[in-house]
Amino acid sequence: MRIVFLAASALLFVCSSCKKEPGAGTAASVEEAGYELTQEAFFRAAESDDLKTLGAMLSSGMEVGVSDSSGRSALHAAAGSGALKSVDFLLDRGIPVDVVDQSGRTPLMEAVVRSDPKMVRHLLAQGANPRVKDNQKYKPLMLAVRESRAEMVSELAPYVREELDDALLVAAILGRPTVIDELTNYGASVYARLDDGRTPLMLAAQNGRDEAADMLLAIGANRFGMDEQGRTAADLAREAGHDALADRLAGEPLAGDFELMPAAELGAEMVTVFQEGLAEDAPNGPVDVAGAEEGSNVAASDVPPLADEPGSATPREVSSLEGAVVGAASSEAALEGSPESVSPSPVVGGEGEAIGVAATPEVPIVMRSYREKELPLRVDSTTTDAVTLTVAGGKPVTVAEGASVPGSTLEVVRISRRVESGKNDGGEPVEVSVVLVRDSGSGVERDLIVGLPALAHDPVALVEDSASGRYFVARTGQRFRSAAGEDFLVGDVRPNQVVIENLKTGETTTLPLRGPRG
Repeated sequence: MRIVFLAASALLFVCSSCKKEPGAGTAASVEEAGYELTQEAFFRAAESDDLKTLGAMLSSGMEVGVSDSSGRSALHAAAGSGALKSVDFLLDRGIPVDVVDQSGRTPLMEAVVRSDPKMVRHLLAQGANPRVKDNQKYKPLMLAVRESRAEMVSELAPYVREELDDALLVAAILGRPTVIDELTNYGASVYARLDDGRTPLMLAAQNGRDEAADMLLAIGANRFGMDEQGRTAADLAREAGHDALADRLAGEPLAGDFELMPAAELGAEMVTVFQEGLAEDAPNGPVDVAGAEEGSNVAASDVPPLADEPGSATPREVSSLEGAVVGAASSEAALEGSPESVSPSPVVGGEGEAIGVAATPEVPIVMRSYREKELPLRVDSTTTDAVTLTVAGGKPVTVAEGASVPGSTLEVVRISRRVESGKNDGGEPVEVSVVLVRDSGSGVERDLIVGLPALAHDPVALVEDSASGRYFVARTGQRFRSAAGEDFLVGDVRPNQVVIENLKTGETTTLPLRGPRG
């Protein structure tokens, strides 16, 4: 009997001194840590990154997936408080990363609203879905907009590029200037429109959002843009009773606002803006970016062009492309609408794919920015020898063929009709009314199409060859050769995407606007 007692004592001594697995414990150790064995205490331990107590509670019978009265889990609590260790602990023990509470909120949404960018980044890396909607139809990015959490945009944007224009429109409605700035840095376009033609600037003006309007103007929004009813941002502000803002946005366009210009001139402006942005962001001082107008020539460089174009070879070179004009390469599609509780009508824009930080290997081209200059007029309708148009801030006027547009340097040269590919009709041919106008000052001519924004030039984009760091000012129909020696054709340039065709394989790829920091 004495031998049995001594053996049992020795076994007890060995077991009490052996090392326990992390998180092991009992109800007594939970109490010693200052907690009770309750759901509230479990959440409190998760918020505090107290892994020892979490493990002790689980060993004492607590269910890892326990929820509170609103359906929130301990993962929601940890995500909202920035407790990274608890998040990993709970995920390792089987809680789904996208577990939802009774309002449809995921831990990622909780982090977007309550935590910090580091937590949002971590949850995304663990596979959290940034496209899930809560019961109010808000996705994480829209929650960041609503809560004015600009710092979250940079974490979410690379995962949801197709949502950025929608988010910008909502940010304009709510008046979120810092969010607007961040969204456009990652590829949201100030040229985005609702299906009724309203732009972000128009929405900010209509809702009396002075600071948002100022931000949009500072990053390139056009105060003379018009919706489908011919109303400008100033008109919408005045209709809504925001007279002070309307006065700041109003004013008749000057003759220079009607100037037609070659795309190369706007490309030079893009290069200047981009150079300034690089200089501001460079940690060790300004970065040298050389710009060139289309058609300029230099000595051979390490990125040979297909046509006679590029600018001078520098560490961060910006060139322009040249080539024959071609038709649109693909059709546009509608994006999913903004939350009904915020946006007054559905959002329409180009369809883009969500891609990561790096460009796709097959097409090593990144779209950095887009520019267009909208004339302060809208072409409403035509007859065989006259056109009815609305000049910004005025009423519709009829201008005969051969006559000048009042208050401008534009002359109506010819009125005609033609059939072309309809981007909004699935690529099917449609007949359009076309007005050829000439700038009497510069001699530049341009077609204006009824029902479409009247642009002073072909839309242009600043694109980057990610392999070489070289920049190009590109427009529809131009060709270029990448650093890898592949030849590409720019099929179409839109406010939020560029369509690129690989001339060797025939493969067509749509590249979303990623902005200077995307």
